Amino acid sequence: MKSSEIRALGPEQIQSKLADSREELMKFRFQQVTGQLTDTSRLRIVRRDIARMETILREQTAELEGEE
Repeated sequence: MKSSEIRALGPEQIQSKLADSREELMKFRFQQVTGQLTDTSRLRIVRRDIARMETILREQTAELEGEE
């Protein structure tokens, strides 16, 4: 997911996508341990997506707190 796509979402939507991505990462980790994961690059992609969403979410909350 691109950062511009994430920035277009609201904080609640980012939170839900973040939860989904964390769940997906957990599933990939289990698959990797059991030897069922064939595309190991997905782990890296999902981890980076999670970091990107957390960063943008922090930016948005800091911006909202600064306005008050």
